[in-house]
Amino acid sequence: MRGEPGRRVVVTGLGAVSGIGIGAAEFLAGLRAGKSAAGPITAFDTEGFDRSTACEVKDFEPDRWIRNLDVRTLGRASRFSVAAARMAVADAGFPEPESALRDIPCLISVGTTDGESRDLDHLVEEEVDLGPERMDPTVARRVPAGRLSSAIAQEFGLTRAEAVTLPTACAAGNYAVGYGYDAIRGGDVDVALCGGADALCRKTFTGFYRLGTIAPERCQPFDKDRKGILTGEGAGILVLESLESALARGARIYAEVLGYGLNCDADHPVAPNQDSVVRCMRLALENARVKPDEVDFISAHGTGTKANDTTEARAIRQVFGDTAPPRTVSIKSMIGHSMGAAGALASIACSLALTEGFIPPTINHEHTDPECGLDCVPNQAVTADLKVVQNNGLAFGGNNAVVIFGKARADWS
Repeated sequence: MRGEPGRRVVVTGLGAVSGIGIGAAEFLAGLRAGKSAAGPITAFDTEGFDRSTACEVKDFEPDRWIRNLDVRTLGRASRFSVAAARMAVADAGFPEPESALRDIPCLISVGTTDGESRDLDHLVEEEVDLGPERMDPTVARRVPAGRLSSAIAQEFGLTRAEAVTLPTACAAGNYAVGYGYDAIRGGDVDVALCGGADALCRKTFTGFYRLGTIAPERCQPFDKDRKGILTGEGAGILVLESLESALARGARIYAEVLGYGLNCDADHPVAPNQDSVVRCMRLALENARVKPDEVDFISAHGTGTKANDTTEARAIRQVFGDTAPPRTVSIKSMIGHSMGAAGALASIACSLALTEGFIPPTINHEHTDPECGLDCVPNQAVTADLKVVQNNGLAFGGNNAVVIFGKARADWS
């Protein structure tokens, strides 16, 4: 906890696999441009659905990033996770992580909603069409969700790493960052690879479809004419380090993790609870020793459903005041809801925003819902001198996770 003695925790590497860009530079360009990843679903057959748009990752070449593992042994989400980790450690200045990280204590924490449910979809399809005796054992071995983190350790040959996969659904990426923050702050490790990964799958698309929450063509968070979410996919991995470790290496520092808050109200399977979201934001601010008026913008969970948008907006106004709450954006308008990767990719967006001095837009925005009453930076990124940003993650079952990031100080270098 930030209120107790401990080390400062900084972000030194970013790895992004998203529908608007692969790698931190492409992801940054996509955020600045307000790029949309929405398009027809190719991951599975959508016959019978009257809505078939999602935010897929295109042109992903796993062999470009995965060097030591047989790509065929990894499901799509694990491929995303390992590739993003490779990008992140290279970005952090570890050109040979296999030797630089092998013998030091480190943590790998990866959040997910679906694990390798895309492979499970495939196996069920094979069982129905061909019978259980014809199921592909190679695919079956890829299914355990623990592979999303353990495969990173295997790729880099890490011998002193704890590898944990966190299944707290849409807030899991933020949970993973908080887990890494605690491990570094408490002195258990110097380096942590933290984030989230998920691949588009029929199971999750169908679940949201049956709930009536899939939008026909585009995601419009906080817009009065919004029609729901678009499912997405991808991965985000951040390299977290102690400030001492980063300075000793001469590493570039994107941001500082100031603190975080977690809670679980278990109030409703799918609907967020306003009071619980309020408590989680206040926990995070208290943990980070940040006052509400010091937050420059909020990266909202912002799914584009009425239940989420109005509840989250009311909670924000309850914490920050009705008069002038911080500008509040949703990058899900661009990349869709990437499930366990959502909080991690938003954390990368927050880190880039602090470094580059801008706020990414909420695209597809026409008329702000008066029930929300927020400045959601519609359609165009804006230049801003940012010092503190907040990243919200709200999940089914009332699992909430909020992370606070701060600008790197010039006198650290």
